[in-house]
Amino acid sequence: MTGWPGRPVIYEINTAIWLADLSRAAGRRVTLDEVPASAWDAVTPSGVDAVWLMGVWERSPAGLELANANAGLQASFADALPDVRPDDVIGSPYCVRRYVVDDSFGGAKALAEARAALAARGVRLLLDYVPNHVAPDHPWVTSHPELFVRGSEADLETDPGSWVRVGGNILAHGRDPYFPAWPDVVQLDAFSPAMRAATAQTLADISSQCDGIRCDMAMLMTNEVFARTWGGRTGGAPDGEFWPYVIAELRREHPQTVLIAEAYWDMEWTLQQQGFDFCYDKRLYDRIVGRDVSGLRGHLHADLDYQSRLLRFLENHDEPRIASELPGDAGRVAAVAIATLPGATLWHEGQFEGRRVRPPVFLSRRPDEPPGSGLADWYRRLLAAVADHQVRSGCWQLLAVGGWPDNDSCRNLLAWSWTADGPADGTAADRADRRGRHLVVVNLSDEPAQGRVGLGWTDLRGRGWTLTDLLADQAFERSGDELDDQGLYVDLPPWGHHLLAVG
Repeated sequence: MTGWPGRPVIYEINTAIWLADLSRAAGRRVTLDEVPASAWDAVTPSGVDAVWLMGVWERSPAGLELANANAGLQASFADALPDVRPDDVIGSPYCVRRYVVDDSFGGAKALAEARAALAARGVRLLLDYVPNHVAPDHPWVTSHPELFVRGSEADLETDPGSWVRVGGNILAHGRDPYFPAWPDVVQLDAFSPAMRAATAQTLADISSQCDGIRCDMAMLMTNEVFARTWGGRTGGAPDGEFWPYVIAELRREHPQTVLIAEAYWDMEWTLQQQGFDFCYDKRLYDRIVGRDVSGLRGHLHADLDYQSRLLRFLENHDEPRIASELPGDAGRVAAVAIATLPGATLWHEGQFEGRRVRPPVFLSRRPDEPPGSGLADWYRRLLAAVADHQVRSGCWQLLAVGGWPDNDSCRNLLAWSWTADGPADGTAADRADRRGRHLVVVNLSDEPAQGRVGLGWTDLRGRGWTLTDLLADQAFERSGDELDDQGLYVDLPPWGHHLLAVG
């Protein structure tokens, strides 16, 4: 299989829950090497370039014990799964004991067979890495305590929630600079040269088993953030940054591995410059869910090179289910936007079916939920339309949308185009595809909206144009002279959208 596409579409699966669902359906335990072909087909619909098997690594018995003793976590488990049982709680996939595939999923051989099943479908495999911390029973805790942030007896006595005695050493619990420590993990020292070398080796080991790696909370390892979190607790900041060194070492052995940073706090540009291929676009997510059209428009004015290396999403294992945040047509128009913007795209298993409950990652079971009527088919049609018609080909441009003195509803409209050159013959839709002309207009509000979209194409005059909606089976005939003089008139209902091939 060739390398990654420039604008990959990724489908995240909670491995433990997915395999548990398959096991219940089969009436026996199903591991990664026993997943039926129909199940792989279901998670690799047309338009998906990679599957992220979230949480395949060996979970920590020590972390599980801590989770079971935490009243707040136990309450969250019952909230998501009212009939939760002790065997449903398997520990956090981000409390990693070892970077080996958990035996409950079939081990390394099973993962290799899963990767082969995906590759046979032209789909790549993405896995996790957690750079900031490990489980308290990770082998490094006893074999290499120098890789960790270490404290004193006084630290443990005065702040027992932030420190723990492990293997004869007092180590810090993992944390970020804004919130209390995480009680089930211990903090690695990002300034330690030995830890940086160990990280590079671990990433190389992971890369030999997959095609891409998603790095958890990647911004915590930058010199500025780590110093802000742990200043005075470790040696001074090195001259070089953590990620450029680690990524350079990884690239020596695995130059094709795609790296994705979970990133917040406006650290996306910094992490792109430090070597990540894509970074989470939490700002876009917040503006869509917050129904902040003006803020979203401003965000989409950012430099295109920057936008092209963002990962767009509506949900993942950390965020609420989008069906609970933007139900019905609101979720659909948001999906059209996410699917047609530059950059990478992330979808989440259960999103297409309209699931509303986000189970904590500690659980291996989720509640039964009825699927949204026709929603899965609609999502698959969206992904297939974008892929089959090569909507995201060529040059992307954010378009101006105007209104009238007595009607400013255009403020709720956003529009953009994709344009590429090519031969123009065949049907109108075929001509549009071959010329690479596509137009997206979305109404991100609960009110009707009208406006005129300036298309920006310089060759509109002197002919008629057909605009074919790829999701609605509609076609509109428009005069090129009118389009050039006045723009395209649109009238969208609340949460309405157009995905148009123009030819």
